[in-house]
Order: sequence, then C-alpha cells, then structure tokens
Amino acid sequence: MPNAWIGDERICRRDRQDEGRVQSDLSESDKESEYYSLPEEAIQYLPEEWRNHFQAMTDNGRAILESVDTELSQLIRISKSFTSLVALKHVAKRLENYKFAAEMDAILELDMLTTAFVVTYVRLHHGGSGSGFSRDSLPEKLRGIHDQILEMRNKRFAHIDDHHSVSNAMEIGFEGNHFLVNFNLTLEYQIGGAPQWQELVKFLDTMTVEKMEKLLARLKAKTGHDWTWPKGPAPD
Repeated sequence: MPNAWIGDERICRRDRQDEGRVQSDLSESDKESEYYSLPEEAIQYLPEEWRNHFQAMTDNGRAILESVDTELSQLIRISKSFTSLVALKHVAKRLENYKFAAEMDAILELDMLTTAFVVTYVRLHHGGSGSGFSRDSLPEKLRGIHDQILEMRNKRFAHIDDHHSVSNAMEIGFEGNHFLVNFNLTLEYQIGGAPQWQELVKFLDTMTVEKMEKLLARLKAKTGHDWTWPKGPAPD
C-alpha cells in the first residue's frame, strides 16, 4: 500500500514502483520525484483497496485537525503577524547599515526608513484578529522605547499633533514694495534609529519563534504526531 497524504483538494502519492500507472508528461529526471499529485476526483478510479485506504487516512486526518482547532486558530493568528515582522526586521537592518551624508537624498532616506520603522512597528503591535502583542509582554527595559515609538507614530507620522522632534516657523519680511515669506522646518532624527530599536526587533523575533515552538509542542502532545515549520535562512 502506498504512503499518501490527503487534503481537501488534492492527494499526494508516494509510489515509485507504480509510477507507470500515473499518466504524466514529466521528464525522466522529474520521474525520480518522491511524490506524485492527483486530483481528489481521481480516487474513484483507483482499486477499491486503495480507495478505502485513502478514505480512512482522510477521515483520520480531519478528525485530528478538528481536535486541535483551538491551537490551529492560534497558529493562524501568529501567522498574520509574519508580514509585519519580516518588514520590520528588514527596515531595522537598513537603518543599522545607514550611512549619513549631509545631503538631501541621504536625509530623505533616513526620514523614509524612520517612518517605515515606526509605522510597521505599531502595525505589528496592534495586529489584527488577535495577532498583535501587548506592552506587558515586553521586558521592563524595552517598554520605554515602545512608548516613544507609539508617541512618534501618533504625533509625528499619523496625525498633525505637535511632537518634540518637529518644529515649524514662518518668517515674513518686507522689502521695498513686497513681502517675502520664508518657512523654516526643523526635523530631529537619530541616525540609524534609536539604539534600543535593534534590541526590540530581536526580542519580538525571538518571542514569535518561541510562541510557534510552544504551539507545535502542544500539537504534538495532543495528536501524537510531529508538527514542524520551515526555519532557517530564506531561500535564494
């Protein structure tokens, strides 16, 4: 009997010896693949023994998934934070490698990275559908910088409230028979971001991984099956 995995849509069959029974246009090198994929509708054309085997696997798998619905819902909530976390790590790396230059392009680059970091951090914090994190989940030493980031987002980037890092002044001069209007804008930046920003991102990354590992361990304990997820450097 071949080993198989049955989902709601597709069936994957591991069976090199019977590969001739599967019609495909695979090249000779592709035929060395360990798994073959068939539409679920194809099950009805298989021998009765195989149909019964696959159906039993399907029923068993679905019953197991239903028994851990709470844990799977928690995994889904965590997964919704992945995009923001990955973006935050990228911006933090860009800030860490930022080289200041006394020219407008470099200043605007720093403004862009600072804005991206602050907005992305707050988006990760607030989350959605329970995917965020609370201030209390942070170490005591990082809660102050957390508050500063939220204040920057609320008063400098998201709204037009006064923030200590921004000041505007307008000067009006009179010369001859015309008025001259000058605008003075002062923006405060920290080159590379605040020192604690990097520490904050590393903590959030570690915290997310630990949450995943704990949930997968709980799933293994409840189902008796191993649960894994892709880890390590991103593929090329």
